Amino acid sequence: MNRKKELFLLILYATALIWSAISPVDRFTWWLEVTPALIALLLLLITYDRFQFTTLAYVLIFIHCVILFVGGHYTYARMPLFTWLKDVMDLDRNYYDRLGHIAQGFIPAIIIREILWRNSPLKGSRWLSFIVVSICLAISAMYELIEFGVALMTGKAAEAFLGTQGDVWDTQWDMLFALIGAIVSLILLSYVHTKQLNKKTRYRWF
Repeated sequence: MNRKKELFLLILYATALIWSAISPVDRFTWWLEVTPALIALLLLLITYDRFQFTTLAYVLIFIHCVILFVGGHYTYARMPLFTWLKDVMDLDRNYYDRLGHIAQGFIPAIIIREILWRNSPLKGSRWLSFIVVSICLAISAMYELIEFGVALMTGKAAEAFLGTQGDVWDTQWDMLFALIGAIVSLILLSYVHTKQLNKKTRYRWF
């Protein structure tokens, strides 16, 4: 990916972040939701000289950040488009939260696949997809534990961050959707991703 495209994505990232920060529904929830996107940008900038991702990976990272920014601005339970869908389709909840958890598996799957492909003996291995999906599930479980910890420390202040919307099985559903997202991502994108990886100069993290 050339620097012009990367700069363009960075400008779009900054624009979405600024929009998200303007009068969010709840400022505390906003910080909780957008912090992972801020950390991701910091890590990408710090490691850029040693490791540049493929175009596919950068675009997916940007999409994931936008999903977080939108969720932070409105909270996942109040995202207007999905509230409208809830009303029109007589759904039991605002499903933007589910989209976020599908992305939590779909997008990291390609990022993890790229890191392992370029920095481990797993390139072309039959074990690669299994390990990628396992790591995605581990990330999902870790995120649920973070939500659990925040809820314990802040009480009702974390309700919008949790986004359970009254569903006692919300945590299990979240991890299931992350699992589905990871599997679908590998099925749909592995061929294109591999083509981009084969054209990419090999860099290591260490």
